Amino acid sequence: MLRALAVDDEQPSLEELLYLLNADPRVGSAEGASDATEALRRINRALQSGPGGPEAIDVVFLDIHMPGLDGLDLARLLGGFAQPPLVVFVTAHEGFAVQAFELKAVDYVLKPVRRERLAEAVRRAAQLRDTTPLIPVHEPDPDHISVELGGVTRFVAVEDITHVEAHGDYARLHTAQGSHLVRIPLSTLEERWRSRGFVRIHRRHLVALRHIGELRLDAGTVSVLVDSAELAVSRRHARQLRDLLLRRTTS
Repeated sequence: MLRALAVDDEQPSLEELLYLLNADPRVGSAEGASDATEALRRINRALQSGPGGPEAIDVVFLDIHMPGLDGLDLARLLGGFAQPPLVVFVTAHEGFAVQAFELKAVDYVLKPVRRERLAEAVRRAAQLRDTTPLIPVHEPDPDHISVELGGVTRFVAVEDITHVEAHGDYARLHTAQGSHLVRIPLSTLEERWRSRGFVRIHRRHLVALRHIGELRLDAGTVSVLVDSAELAVSRRHARQLRDLLLRRTTS
C-alpha cells in the first residue's frame, strides 16, 4: 500500500485531497504539509528512514503555486536525491504540464480534483512503485554531514566543524562560516566522530582537537579557546583533554 504526502498551502484543498487519498484502498497512509519547506523536512526524514522504514514516503501529491519554494522547485530538489519519492502534481493551472513531465512526474491532476481522476494517478503511482527496482542504499558520506538551510539540503565537511553544542535531541554545528542545527543527539555525534579527533569536554560541548587554539587554567577552572569561542571544560573531562592535547603535540 502506498504511503503518501500531500502538499498544498490552501487548507481546504489539502483537506479534500487527504480525504480522497485516505478513501482509496491502495493508500495505506496519507499525511499533509502546508508548504514546500515543511514537506522537505518530512521527506528528509523519510529518506533517512529508508524505503522500508517507518517514516518512508512512496509518493508526493504536490501543488505548484505555493509561497516560498513552489511545487516545481521542490520536485527539482527531489530529483537530486538518490531515491526520491514519486511525484504527482495536483494543480489548478494547466500551463505547467510540460515542465512537470520533464521533471519525471507520474501524473498531472487538475483541480477541482475528481475522485476517479485521482484514483487513476494513485493507480499509476502504485504500479510504478511496484515495478521499480530499489537502488541499494549506500552508507552516509563519513566526511560530510547534511544540514537543512532555507529548505535546501547542504553538506558540511566534518573537518570544518570546530565544535558542537547540545540542544536537547538536536545539536548545533559550529564552523568558521556559521552554525547549523541538526536533529542528532550530541552523544551520537560523539560516538560517530571519536575517531576523527572530536572529544567531549562538557555535557553540552564536543570539540575538534585540531581546532583548539589554547588551553586555559584560571583559579582551578579549565577552558579551551576554539576559534573565537571560549568553552568551559568540566572536571571529569579535564584530565583526558590535557592528555589528548599533550599526546597530539608530542606525536
